[in-house]
Amino acid sequence: MKKRILSLALVGAMCVALLASCGGKKNATWKVTCPWAPSGVAAMVSQQAATKSTSYSDTITLVAEAIKGDAATVNTWVADTKANDTELVFVGEGLLSITSILDPDKMQFGYEDFVFVENLYSSIFVLSADAKLNINNIADLKAYVEQGSEISVAVNGATSSEAFLAAALFGSMGAGDKLKLTPYQSAAEAAQAVARGETQFAVSHQSQILETFQQKGVTVVCAFDENDIANGPFAGVEGVGQHGYPYFRNRCFVMARAGTDEAKVKELKELYGKILADKEVADWLHSTMLLEVDTMSVEDVEAHIENVKNIVNEYKDIVAG
Repeated sequence: MKKRILSLALVGAMCVALLASCGGKKNATWKVTCPWAPSGVAAMVSQQAATKSTSYSDTITLVAEAIKGDAATVNTWVADTKANDTELVFVGEGLLSITSILDPDKMQFGYEDFVFVENLYSSIFVLSADAKLNINNIADLKAYVEQGSEISVAVNGATSSEAFLAAALFGSMGAGDKLKLTPYQSAAEAAQAVARGETQFAVSHQSQILETFQQKGVTVVCAFDENDIANGPFAGVEGVGQHGYPYFRNRCFVMARAGTDEAKVKELKELYGKILADKEVADWLHSTMLLEVDTMSVEDVEAHIENVKNIVNEYKDIVAG
């Protein structure tokens, strides 16, 4: 009898210790859906974050899922996901600010269907030019535009963020009627087109034009940001905002389903914050991907969405015809 009591006491003590070590919480696996190119920037960063998640949380494991999709993928996600489901999805200005204006029928959801968790990264787009044109800065670009020639720009998709940045820059310079946007199937392909002589210019992520720049096939004229690029191989490249031209960064918002418990959202945001503050992750983002850590508040997100909407509304006739 004494042995049985001792055994029960031992089991009880083990259970208490186990609960204490886990904080009484169960581990939850959160699937993070990237509804864009499976080999694209967002998918790669999401996978990096997922790999690091177990280093910073005993209760949340992130699992990255990347699929080739668009608004229809997010439509399905919204339709199939309820508040407090362990599901996250990426949404950015492409859907919330561009598709919502140009093709709203594609979207069976709105910003109100999500609750913001964190911004995964920030990417500063750059304008590159065929090296033979010898355009090295905004002053050179203005002089070229004033010649009145047709301007061809390679972009990733006909109504992409890149297309609107090109339209905003050249439109602001008074050359919207001379602008020809040439859409490609991928951002990397668009970035390479200018070096092949298919277009005079290209708008791309910095990482996508780096190799061509290093091979001296292109010059990098300006950055679509407020200030000059501060770090990396393109440090010193002028920001268009200093000259009064419109701009926005490419951002990638991690979203949960609207109505998800505030405590869960807070826990997820704190986890992403720790992952993005990790030196290995930050170095990889800066050095390999040429991206920036750019954690945001809900107010920051809404201001970004409205800024891009304003640019889309002003230049949609140039882009969409």
